[in-house]
Amino acid sequence: MSGALILALAIPGAGALAIALLSRFPNWREAATLAAAVGLFITVCDLLVGVLNGERPALHLATLAPGLELALHIDPLGMLFGIVASTLWVANSVYSIGYMRGNDEPRQTTFYVCFALAITATMGLAFSGNLLTLFLFYEMLSLTTYPLVTHKRSREAMRAGRIYLLTLIGASMILLLPAIVWTYALAGTLDFKAGGILAGKLGPTAMAVLLALFVFGAAKAAVMPLHRWLPTAMVAPTPVSALLHAVAVVKAGVFTILKVVVSIFGIETLQQTGASAWLVYVAGFTIVSASIVALRADDLKRRLAYSTVSQLSYIVMAAALASPLAVMGAAIHIAAHAVSKITLFFAAGSVYTAEHVTKVSQMQGIGRRMPWTMAAFSVGALSMIGLPPTAGFLGKWFMLGAAGTATNWFAVGVILVSTVLNAAYFLPILTRAFMKGDDRPVREAPLPMVVALTATAIGTILLFFLPGVPLRLASAILGG
Repeated sequence: MSGALILALAIPGAGALAIALLSRFPNWREAATLAAAVGLFITVCDLLVGVLNGERPALHLATLAPGLELALHIDPLGMLFGIVASTLWVANSVYSIGYMRGNDEPRQTTFYVCFALAITATMGLAFSGNLLTLFLFYEMLSLTTYPLVTHKRSREAMRAGRIYLLTLIGASMILLLPAIVWTYALAGTLDFKAGGILAGKLGPTAMAVLLALFVFGAAKAAVMPLHRWLPTAMVAPTPVSALLHAVAVVKAGVFTILKVVVSIFGIETLQQTGASAWLVYVAGFTIVSASIVALRADDLKRRLAYSTVSQLSYIVMAAALASPLAVMGAAIHIAAHAVSKITLFFAAGSVYTAEHVTKVSQMQGIGRRMPWTMAAFSVGALSMIGLPPTAGFLGKWFMLGAAGTATNWFAVGVILVSTVLNAAYFLPILTRAFMKGDDRPVREAPLPMVVALTATAIGTILLFFLPGVPLRLASAILGG
């Protein structure tokens, strides 16, 4: 298991090196990308079997000072994040080949190299054994995704890159790092532990302040007001948008918050002190406000971006409810949102590639001309609304049940109102795509793109009918 843990970081890193060496041979370069993605998926599946059987692989890397170590450790929450990221890297790799070639994108080798390095950082973050290790991989993820955000090298792309880097690095240095230092000063350790390490260390007010530093320091979670980097970064190619929204970046943010709630504070401690009560309202405001902005956005990727801002705060709000059922709902929604949102971005990129359409108002009849693409988009949209039989229903069901059990009627109201808003900004797209338009011939995007988006759409439905793995991992989170 320790060997597989090393391979989980080594495979995408070696893939990045192979891609760089094969830069003059596009077919071999892309074969190296696919080989690394498949190799990582197989390795993580091997780790998954062990974790489901009760194993908790760990690896000590270095000791910097007493209580300050670089270490890897796989717990159920990290395993859930790891299997989601490794699975979707395979789909994104297939999709990227069709997209990058179909749009004749420049600097394709740089794109694939940075993508592989970003996955390396994601694996390290998912399998971190303590806050210090997590922080280092968190920063690595910001740095390796910056060239992807600025891929087009246009003035707009460079501006988006500056906002991206300043927001994420600035928040982590000014807020997240002090929170980690404060935690170490209080507990004498940064290790993740089931039940947390801060019980009895702080009063309710100070604990609420420390939680705020973690939440806003993890700006990748895009909790308002630290959310603008996300829609701004949509200037990047669609496979990058998929990486940002589904595979790695935003999931790193909500994963960090959920990890801190469960393994640093402990949900019992938060329940007893009430230190997370304020976060329910901040997350609820983000959910509804971002949904309203999405409702008014005509640019398709901007609408999807604000949908992501809203959906992420479902996870944050569930973590703030600090109950076992809410934590399960948050964990399941990480997987459900990932597979659903990557399907939506894949479809948006396919529409752009085949029809050069970027606006919702331009999508009349697109469903007739691109039936596979828009059928997949429909599945992703229904999942974001939270309708069965799609994965999005599961997370919302658990979160709604947790809010009701806690008699937190604000959270219940937010979930219900935002579900109506989700329907209001997704269903008109489907109506416009399938009910209006002309009889121009069918013309789909390149085959790799269609294969990838069809696979993730099927996965969105399968996750509803076969939720065993995420449910088992989610239920085991509180046990470590």
